[in-house]
Amino acid sequence: MNKLILYQLLFFLTNFIVQGQDLEITGMYAVKVEGPLTIDGELNEKVWQEEGWIDDFIQTFPTDTLPAIAETRVKIAYDDKFLYIAAIMLSPEPREAYVSTSLRRDFRGNQNDGISFVIDTFNDKTNGYIFGVNPYGVQREAMMGNGGLQPTDFNLAWDNKWYSEAVILEDRWVAEIAIPFSTLRYKDATDNWNVNIYRIDSKYSEKTTWTPIPRNFNVTHMAFSRNLYFPEPLPKSGGNYSIIPYAAMATSTNSVEGYSEPLKPSFGGDAKIGLGPAMNLDLTVNPDFSQVEVDEQVTNLDRFEIFFPERRQFFLENVDLFADFGTDRIRPFFSRRIGVDRDESTGQNVQNQILYGARLSGKLTDDWRVGAMNMQTGSDPLRGISGKNFSVAALQRKVFNRSNVGVMLINRETVDMERGGANLKGGDYNRLAGIDYNLFSKDNRWSGKFFYHRTFEKGVQEDVGTGHAQLAFNDVNFNAGLAYSYVGENYNPLVGYTPRTGYQRIAPEIGYTFFPESEHVNRHGPGFLSETLWNASLGVTDELHTLNYLVQFHSFAEVTLSANNQYTYLFFPFDPTRTGGEPLPDGTAYRYNYLGIDFRTDPRKALALRGTGQVGQYYSGTMANFTGMAQWRIGYLANISMNLSYSRIRLPEPQTDADLFLIGPRIDLTFTRSLFWTTFIQYNNQIDNININTRIQWRYAPVSDLFVVYTDNYFPDTFASKQRAFVMKLNYWLNL
Repeated sequence: MNKLILYQLLFFLTNFIVQGQDLEITGMYAVKVEGPLTIDGELNEKVWQEEGWIDDFIQTFPTDTLPAIAETRVKIAYDDKFLYIAAIMLSPEPREAYVSTSLRRDFRGNQNDGISFVIDTFNDKTNGYIFGVNPYGVQREAMMGNGGLQPTDFNLAWDNKWYSEAVILEDRWVAEIAIPFSTLRYKDATDNWNVNIYRIDSKYSEKTTWTPIPRNFNVTHMAFSRNLYFPEPLPKSGGNYSIIPYAAMATSTNSVEGYSEPLKPSFGGDAKIGLGPAMNLDLTVNPDFSQVEVDEQVTNLDRFEIFFPERRQFFLENVDLFADFGTDRIRPFFSRRIGVDRDESTGQNVQNQILYGARLSGKLTDDWRVGAMNMQTGSDPLRGISGKNFSVAALQRKVFNRSNVGVMLINRETVDMERGGANLKGGDYNRLAGIDYNLFSKDNRWSGKFFYHRTFEKGVQEDVGTGHAQLAFNDVNFNAGLAYSYVGENYNPLVGYTPRTGYQRIAPEIGYTFFPESEHVNRHGPGFLSETLWNASLGVTDELHTLNYLVQFHSFAEVTLSANNQYTYLFFPFDPTRTGGEPLPDGTAYRYNYLGIDFRTDPRKALALRGTGQVGQYYSGTMANFTGMAQWRIGYLANISMNLSYSRIRLPEPQTDADLFLIGPRIDLTFTRSLFWTTFIQYNNQIDNININTRIQWRYAPVSDLFVVYTDNYFPDTFASKQRAFVMKLNYWLNL
């Protein structure tokens, strides 16, 4: 009853939140032109010689009250097929070079010079697109969801065909862009969109935007925009039909288990079909993800499963429709569960073939969004793996100004191998139903999430739900939040990520930020975060209380110092080193204190550092830990980095001490905007493994690639191979 009262109280509080006042700002007007423009960065067409440019850009970093130091001018035109954008990025003094971390598509980071255009074609200030280009002509594009508040809402995996060129001149650089209307989704007969434009200039350490954005918010937040007006309703976006076939050759050897697969071909592909003005259908047959980089290893000192993000592009497009349900630690859907199964002969999780799949996603109306996906994996009798069918459906409705309510249904069914075909094994299913309410105020200061999810399995009916209520306030100087979660003992989302169950959690946080008039420091301030977990049978099982202080500089460098107090109750035996030593017994509890640091140096410099560390007590002993990376950038042609993790753990007998190393040098070469070579090595003594992964990518046509990938795993003491694989893959993006 008390949980129900809390949910109701927090929900009704949101109805009294001040939604903010509309900004008194003007828009810009697109110019209709006849015939296609030549995209060469020269801006010699008549339309670019006329009036109609906007140039009233204002800083959002280092401050949000001054006009831009490096001024920007932008003009937009269009014809029946393309949206054209011209941009002139001025500099107060002559410049020969700009910062670009590489020539690889989809650059990101404060150190990169570039200009980006945020386009909200449905005027909901929640979902949209980002197109960007840097001074060397490198493109980036992304899909935005949920207003761009979280990193998962900014999806750079979305790829499509569009055209751009950039030219560097003595005191400016110029960009010219053409975006096909068939690439975008928008309402029929619309005559205006919401648009914002932001520029990052490395020399003056400034971020500037066309629509003013308070400096406590990110430049990608979609709550802040102005109107782009068209003199007449836009033509229908039309169909966007593409097929992306691939052909691959692969071979692998597993020396540990004593088998190998000879070099053999495989074929498959994807299809992308635009259904109406705002709906996409994606199909895949025998998908192959061999070109995806292996996960970067980590030293695992956690008692529970570690989260590794999804890297496969098919699952990343329109990811917010599925992945934004739940929270980081209570995810009802996690796409990496698809294509992974348990080898019954070894007990290990292994890759399992995906046979085919389909995903439907997009807008039904201005207020309704829909997402549906069905994937089928194959059976592997030699490893005791039965095929699975995964179905996911999500429906979301916009409410109030920018908030939304969504429902999700998930079903995993097991194929009956004895009967074969599409027959399912009766009773072997796992299902989930859930409802989420996401709160976003008009002025972006208030946000919240409220949800209830329930799993369904044969013979399990008690304590199978989870609920969550969260409300946060973020103003220029002050931020605060409160979250409460309940996870039932038998809540079991097999297609999700919930590493532990059977607990309640409360987590308050508060912080204050000062903006001093300083030559070097941009902002600084204290913060306090706390979380407590408990259950009915054991009482409090976990606590973490953190007092921190952040200092951020005008150079984009920053450092956070923290003091932490942690309490852990062990309800199962646990070896704090995870190396097979004598575990601490269950039923014991530990309270320990440690100091932490999180820092990054100026990312614009050729040599940049970032890292985290802690020193102090650890369970019944002590630990000093550091995880970081040193990156040396040679222009935009090469990035050479070294990842390092070291944990020095000292425990009293009968537990054992440990010195855990993880070292990972990486070389990333970008010879041109279409030819890349990446090699990295990972040595991890916690799992006694050396991993080598090298990948060559040749983008021989727009969004079409040839990949050559080699990966190997060795025993560190003898350098004997554990398992290795070699893949060549060719795909081609064909627009119909």
